Amino acid sequence: MSLIEALNWRYATKKMNGTAVPQDKVDQIISAAHLAPTSSGLQPFRIFVITDPELKEKIKSVAYGQQQITDASHVLVFAAWDGYTEDRVRGVFSHTNAERGVPDSATEAYLNGLLGKFSEMTPEDHFHHAAKQAYIGFGVAIAEAALLKVDATPMEGFEAAKVDELLGLKDLGLRSTTILPLGYRDDAEDWLVNLKKVRTPLQDFVTELN
Repeated sequence: MSLIEALNWRYATKKMNGTAVPQDKVDQIISAAHLAPTSSGLQPFRIFVITDPELKEKIKSVAYGQQQITDASHVLVFAAWDGYTEDRVRGVFSHTNAERGVPDSATEAYLNGLLGKFSEMTPEDHFHHAAKQAYIGFGVAIAEAALLKVDATPMEGFEAAKVDELLGLKDLGLRSTTILPLGYRDDAEDWLVNLKKVRTPLQDFVTELN
């Protein structure tokens, strides 16, 4: 199945049937997000994989009662860094340099320029920038799930501060951005499953400048 075919197959599943997603497929979805591109390769987000029924119930209670969270096999919470500290950024570059077998001096000029840019930004700007990177990984995870024929429901509808509290994210320097329940659609109970996928007409979506 091509990616286009997979994206035509997928939809924001409204009712899942409770069937467990095989762990190897969950691992592939997470690996896809892990390999997603990010600005300067910083990967300023983390993924929390939740299977505990009690914790899923608590998350549902601060996510406007969205049933997919408790019906899902696995719930992925994407959480972005709350700021670009020098230690965090240097840590990423040092790890990359070590893996590539190059000295830190090879990237020092670029790193200092990047730190200079971050120093001009507010803490909230830092979070918004990091959240954008998390969204890239989030989108890649959704695409990989579709290729594996695993249903997923992208969610922004939740009280982020309360999810942060439930997962202890503040102490980790993280803030929740999105939630992705994974499971399998309930064909008999999902009102959306048989409705036509509709998007903006392509001619209105794309502008070609030649």
